[in-house]
Amino acid sequence: MPLVSTGELVTAARTAGHGVAAFNVITLEHAEAIAAGAERAGAPAILQISENAVKFHGGDLAPIAAAAAAVARASSAPLSLHLDHVESVELLHAAHPAGFSSAMFDASKLTYEENVRATAEAVRWGHEHGIWIEAELGKVGGKDGEPPLDAHAPGVRTDPAEAAGYVADTGVDALAVAVGSSHAMTDRTAALDHALIAALRDAVPVPLVLHGSSGVPDDEIRRAVAAGMVKINVGTALNTAFTGAVRAHLAANPTAVDPRKYLVPAREAMAGTVAHFLGLVRG
Repeated sequence: MPLVSTGELVTAARTAGHGVAAFNVITLEHAEAIAAGAERAGAPAILQISENAVKFHGGDLAPIAAAAAAVARASSAPLSLHLDHVESVELLHAAHPAGFSSAMFDASKLTYEENVRATAEAVRWGHEHGIWIEAELGKVGGKDGEPPLDAHAPGVRTDPAEAAGYVADTGVDALAVAVGSSHAMTDRTAALDHALIAALRDAVPVPLVLHGSSGVPDDEIRRAVAAGMVKINVGTALNTAFTGAVRAHLAANPTAVDPRKYLVPAREAMAGTVAHFLGLVRG
């Protein structure tokens, strides 16, 4: 079916009182697994490609974007394309011609004032080109190249009053907030601050986004959605499933050389993970 816009999917989920999951695409198999998992769950999903994934593909957004878009259009599930954790303005501006309906502009490394200024400009450009813009306030931590971050340290979590001012000053369409999760967690032990999520929901007029959801237990995700989280980002959990399946196949078949033999179970493992998370966010 035709690509759906991220804004439509997020608005529909928020109106219905549940969440929508966004899954990171690194390879063609990731995109195929997300589509298959969404079809299996009978639910919409967001395919997101990060700036780090673009760097992995030699810095050229076009090939992986075209592949993800082709997979999405061939699927019977409602799927959108989202450009994730974009720090480069040049890459942000590539979103529109590449078929993306949304982008997460990440100015979180800047001072608050510089963050507001840069994000407001990204929003201005985005809205001129029909691009829904997400931003981040607070420190989720755990991304490649960042030092370890204690998600429970003072000053790390998003302040509701500051979040309200940030949204008003930037005009963002959605806000990623720090409430106890962390990027790149391989164990699901994160404890979220559900009272803070509810306070942010009441303070901020736009949908809330949870980054680092791979490290959040099932019940915590359900509670987070009930408290007000809408867009739930999942990346590492797909890679854990993918790599686990490849390792298992190669351990059982040490002379294997055909990548199709281990990519099939890897893709299937990711599809199962996608379907599982989609079930969680829809209650």
